[in-house]
Parts: sequence; structure tokens; C-alpha cells
Amino acid sequence: MDFNKIINENKNHIKNIIRSITGEENEDIEQDVCVKIWKNADKYEEKGFVKSWISIIVKNTSLDYLKSSYSKHSKNSTSDDFVVNSIQDTKESPESKVVNLERRRRIIKAIDSLKPKFKEVIMLCEIQGYSYEDCAKKLKCPLGTVKSRIYNAKKELSIVLQDLL
Repeated sequence: MDFNKIINENKNHIKNIIRSITGEENEDIEQDVCVKIWKNADKYEEKGFVKSWISIIVKNTSLDYLKSSYSKHSKNSTSDDFVVNSIQDTKESPESKVVNLERRRRIIKAIDSLKPKFKEVIMLCEIQGYSYEDCAKKLKCPLGTVKSRIYNAKKELSIVLQDLL
């Protein structure tokens, strides 16, 4: 497994997932992801796509970052610090940040709970931006199968996430 090739081919993919989960570009998370890929490359079993394996590493690393960032902030800040930090951010209120973060977590959890074949097409088409045709080629299945799986996955997600719609 050529580490440099894997990182270079998936650099934008890694950045996109980090941005979608954390709402920002974060080089620290990117670096952590690269280190984890490098350390765990020998554990990777070529049963699926490397991109899917990387996606899981990025997702988990980003979520871990959010958890640790929140706990560090709440342990190390006084209420005055929190107010000052909140005032500096004019784009989004703290309440809406929490709501958006919780919303993202629920969506990720809902996607994780899908059957593997549904999760795979949602990750490829909706998260990674593959066209249905490219997804069908990648999965080596008919275009109609991809469309059907997307439809059924979205149907399941709409039931689970009904209160967010």
C-alpha cells in the first residue's frame, strides 16, 4: 500500500468530510487522519474500497476532535471567557452551533445505522459527490440498482430523521 499515493488521491475527500462534520477546515484533523492511516495501513483488509476505509477514519477522527474540543472548552473556560468567545462569533449563535452540531451527529448516526449496501451508496453519492453512473461503475452493479438503493436509503433516513425535516 503506497501511503503517499493514497493520501494524495484522497486529500480533497478528507478535507470535505472534515468540513462537513466540523464546519471548518482543520489541518490538525487532516494531520491526525494521515497519521492514523499510516499507522493502520497494515491492518487494512482489501475487502472494500480504500476510500470507504479512509472515510470512516476521517469521520471518527473529526467526531473525536469535536468531543475533545467541547470538553476542553467547558473545563478550561470561565463563564466570562465563554461570553467573550461567543461575542466574537457574529455568524452563528452558540445555540445554533449546538443545534447544528447535534443535527450533524444525528444524521451521521442515522447513516451509520443503514444496511451496508444502502450506506455505501449514500456515502458515495451524497457525501463524496459521485454521480449515480460513477457509483454504479465503482460498485460494479447496474445503474438501476444504485438508484433503487439511494431511494430506499433516503426513505429509511427520512423515517429516522423525520423530526429534522
